Amino acid sequence: MDEDEPLKRWAARRESQRRSVGTLKAVVLGFEDAPSHLRQGEPRLISRWDGYQWVPETIAPDYAAAQRLVCGIEGDGVIPMPSAQPAKKPAGKHRKP
Repeated sequence: MDEDEPLKRWAARRESQRRSVGTLKAVVLGFEDAPSHLRQGEPRLISRWDGYQWVPETIAPDYAAAQRLVCGIEGDGVIPMPSAQPAKKPAGKHRKP
């Protein structure tokens, strides 16, 4: 590449990639190199970005608890389904066919 990227374009690209303060991430506590989604029962360290570094926040006991913390899901994360109600009979007199 013969040309340098203009400073304004570089600054705009960097700003668009910057994490916002307060962003959470989960990291597996362990020494193996296996993918984290395969080790769902292992504890995770939850860290918060303070604008300069990742600061340890808390430890989640497993993958599901870590995802609830990172995504801001309250409770167990199950969305209750509305109960099925019986169909109401229409009001008024009706003719028989």
